[in-house]
Formats: sequence, C-alpha cells, structure tokens
Amino acid sequence: MTIRVLLVDDDPLVRAGLRLMLGAAADIEVVGEAGDGAEVPALVRRAAPHVVLMDIRMPGTDGLAATEALRAAPHPPEVVVLTTFHADDQVLRALRAGAAGYVLKDTPPARIVEAVRRVAAGDPVLSPAVTRALIGAVTGAGRDTRRARRRLDALADREREVAVAVGRGLSNAEIAASLYLSVPTVKAYVSRILTRLELNNRVQIALLVQDAGLVDRES
Repeated sequence: MTIRVLLVDDDPLVRAGLRLMLGAAADIEVVGEAGDGAEVPALVRRAAPHVVLMDIRMPGTDGLAATEALRAAPHPPEVVVLTTFHADDQVLRALRAGAAGYVLKDTPPARIVEAVRRVAAGDPVLSPAVTRALIGAVTGAGRDTRRARRRLDALADREREVAVAVGRGLSNAEIAASLYLSVPTVKAYVSRILTRLELNNRVQIALLVQDAGLVDRES
C-alpha cells in the first residue's frame, strides 16, 4: 500500500525538505501541502491522506486547532505533530486531541520516514521513554484524577492491567511478556480499551492512566 501524506507547515523550506525526504521512499506519496491549518479540512477531503504531518505553531489556524478539528471528524487521517520542542503544553494538547505522536523537526530523515510508516500501520510515534516523559508532564496541575478513575472503572480487570502497562510506556511485546499474554491478545485488549473508553489511540490511554494516578501507584 502506498502511504498518502499531507504536509502542513507555514515554512515553505520545511515543506520542501519533507517532500524531498518522503518522496524518496517508494511506499510514500506526498499528496498535498498547506501553510495554514485553515487549509487542512478541504485538502484532506480532496487528497484523502493516510497521515498528516502537522506543524504545531503556525500563524492563522495553528496545528493544534487543525488537529482537534480533524480528529473530531468521521474517519480522520492520523496526525503526527511537527515541533521544535521535546514536550510542551501544546504537544500534550495535540496528543489529547488524538494525534498519534510527534516528530522533532531536526529528526534524521530516515526516522521521519519510519515514523510515517509506523503511524500508517497504527503504531504511535512515541518511544516508551518519550511516552513516560510526556505523561509525567501532566502530573499535578490540571489532572482530574476522580474523573479519570471513573472512566477506567468501565474496564474489566485484565483490560485495566493492559491499560496501566500502556500508561507505563510499554510496547505490545513488553506488555505481552509482563502479563503472560500473546502479542495478538494484547493488541485485541488495546483495541477493546480504545472502544470502551472512546479514545483514538494508545497515547490517549497512557494520558488517561496517568491522570488517574495509576502509574504513580503501580509502576
């Protein structure tokens, strides 16, 4: 399958660089470009991308607003945030809105290409270490622990164990090993958790578990 990618960045040079590096991959096609988040909905409808690489800071409609709008629509493309920062409030808000992860603008080209492939395949672009750093950043102020725990109460015991493992930043293989499950079974649990909690991806599971304080107590 050819992965269709939409580039959204207000800097034409950044877009040109991304187009060049992604265009060199045989399985990736850049199907459009935008310099403002306001252009994104129409481009998505016309070009039908699988993945949107979204700059988070743009004049006009920024990447955060564009991500929130995209992920709230039916059958949205995956969104990967482009940023110059490792973690800040805007990145966290984009992840909460359903972005599949983020890529630093100075990431080596091969890793950006791999990030697009991973997101298209349904995997978040966050290493366990990065996931832990991001979810750790939401500890304290702004965390609605009681609401998060009420939502997680909808899960069965095994689902809750898998959710906590996701919250600790473990991969599917690591979760399988720690809970004595097969990787396909873990994937099935993650899918069930997403459906039950009405979440977009495992990053949102991790954030919810952190909000509930379960990682604080059980990791």
